[in-house]
Amino acid sequence: MVMPGYEATEPQARCVLPFEAAPAEVRLLRRAAVRQLECWGMVMAADETELLVTELATNVVKHVGEGVSAALILERRGGRLRLEVHDQSPVAPVVKTAGCGDESGRGLRLLAAMAVDWGTVLSAAGKAVWCEIPLTDARRCRRVERAVEVLENYEKVECTLGQNGRWREVSLVESAVELIADLLHWTTVGGHDPDDILDRAQMRYEAVSGAA
Repeated sequence: MVMPGYEATEPQARCVLPFEAAPAEVRLLRRAAVRQLECWGMVMAADETELLVTELATNVVKHVGEGVSAALILERRGGRLRLEVHDQSPVAPVVKTAGCGDESGRGLRLLAAMAVDWGTVLSAAGKAVWCEIPLTDARRCRRVERAVEVLENYEKVECTLGQNGRWREVSLVESAVELIADLLHWTTVGGHDPDDILDRAQMRYEAVSGAA
């Protein structure tokens, strides 16, 4: 069976890292993933990969159970790195409302914000949660993480995902629009020029993206 999101070409590099669902194992798995990227000459994706591996593996610990067997698969396909975490539970993850007292959805919201594509695939053996990130300098990952933290607390919009990992409501995008609009109102009240603020923000974004 071909998993959603796969290119027709064979992977240029592939590594399978079995692990046991436990906090200490998550730390070791993160380090093993970074070492593998170093072997492939893909250190530019190390920071982003560390963060995503932590979130994916921690979800297994929290929602499947400590001590269960799981596996992380890393694959390079063209200009993307694909991460898959396989576990034995057939229950697909669901993004819950931010601030509802359950942090179970935060990792998925972060994953959706950072990955160019992602989803969940069910199988007879359980499921796999996968995502793909571009092989560019990932120094922007903390900026993305910080933005998600702000947006998911800015407007409490309830969101769920289908098994293909797609948003039923694009809440983070809507929150981003509202936040930017409110910030422009704030700049006007404070006597600042909204166009100047937007220009400066655009210049900062381009400077960071250009350095990446």
